[in-house]
Amino acid sequence: MSETTSLPERSRIVRQHLISAGLDTEIRVLPDSARTAAEAAAAIGCDVAAIANSLVFLADGEPILVMTSGGHRADFGVLATATGAERIEMAPASVVREATGQAIGGVAPVGHPERLRTYIDEALEAFDEIWAAAGHPHTVMPLTFGALKELTDGAVITVA
Repeated sequence: MSETTSLPERSRIVRQHLISAGLDTEIRVLPDSARTAAEAAAAIGCDVAAIANSLVFLADGEPILVMTSGGHRADFGVLATATGAERIEMAPASVVREATGQAIGGVAPVGHPERLRTYIDEALEAFDEIWAAAGHPHTVMPLTFGALKELTDGAVITVA
């Protein structure tokens, strides 16, 4: 069975986005959930700060994607300043699913019905390899900081 056919449906969509972008990276299926940065880091065997958490926030009511280092908790005030929003709040699960087509804990940087305005935690640049969810809570993929930036067209910001 090929990698693509053995992946969950949402991860296959992510894989197609990666191929379209010219990125050849393996999506890894984990035996256990990697819904949190700590779970993902333990399963992969990397530093928790090298996990690129995909968090959906509402910036003045508009869903945005913020890729934060697993070593940080995003500061809403810092995010508001960095994104130019007056109000930042966590998006509820229903908004995350609608905006990304993916469940919380498995949100990938790409593969969404429509491109989300994306911001990337500058702390992720410290790692040669970072790991992001790949559309499902059991799938992850390695990326470089440069690939993440190019793939998402994300603006690099301070989040904490």
